[in-house]
Amino acid sequence: MNPIEIKQVSKSFSNFSIDNLNLKIPKGFITGFIGPNGSGKSTTIHMIMDTLKPSKGTINLFGTPNEHASVKQKIGFVYDELYMYENFTIKKMKSLIAPLYSNWNPDLFNSYLNKFDLPIQVKIKEFSKGMKMKCSLLFALSHDPELLIMDEPTAGLDPIFRRELIDLLQELMINENRTIFFSTHITTDLDRIADYIVFINKGEVVFQKSMEEIDENYHLIKAKKEWLDADTEKLFISTQQTEQGFTGLFEGDHSAFTDFPDDVVIEKASLEDIMYFMTR
Repeated sequence: MNPIEIKQVSKSFSNFSIDNLNLKIPKGFITGFIGPNGSGKSTTIHMIMDTLKPSKGTINLFGTPNEHASVKQKIGFVYDELYMYENFTIKKMKSLIAPLYSNWNPDLFNSYLNKFDLPIQVKIKEFSKGMKMKCSLLFALSHDPELLIMDEPTAGLDPIFRRELIDLLQELMINENRTIFFSTHITTDLDRIADYIVFINKGEVVFQKSMEEIDENYHLIKAKKEWLDADTEKLFISTQQTEQGFTGLFEGDHSAFTDFPDDVVIEKASLEDIMYFMTR
């Protein structure tokens, strides 16, 4: 059973819409959710979390409609901002949050509290950006969720803490029943840890593929401008031209280019490359 299944979901705003969105997020893997700003990532996540209602369609979590309270016991959620009472301490927030979860684990809470080195008696408003993210993770993980949903968790964090967060997510996946759905525009974070990628643009899914498929099938082809004409340009998803030459994003078997001149350079495309060329 997939932890997240979205079927024919639509949501319209005055200047943006999601139309007939279909997604299945596989169990036991890290799925990265990428796309440019305004592409629909946060809207989709808010609909998954039932904080925003779709205009039509269905969203099931573990086979259960997402509005059911029981299914929310299985989910940990981390926003890009910390939505807690900032005049409260962690100790006081715990007294409010812990009773909401039947599977709250005080030993796990204390373990993460020590791991993150967070002060329990200091008001949350005194925390740095990194400390607030650790606080959000503390409460998201202390009931040992089967599904962890993260919306831009690394935004605004320094590179050291971003690396620590990625390492933590890898540790969490030792539990083969856990699933992580990770929205970010910092695609380099996903190059290291993601098993699958969902790419959304303008409210539509461009593709959902495994990282293995992406590594095998997407390449950058670099060559002199003279090599590019009306016929060869059709080989590429998109191209970028300069006075020195051109770069094109190619999908498929790149061995077709081995017979071309030696000055044709073939490189693996990163997620950032793919997102850039596919949204041009």
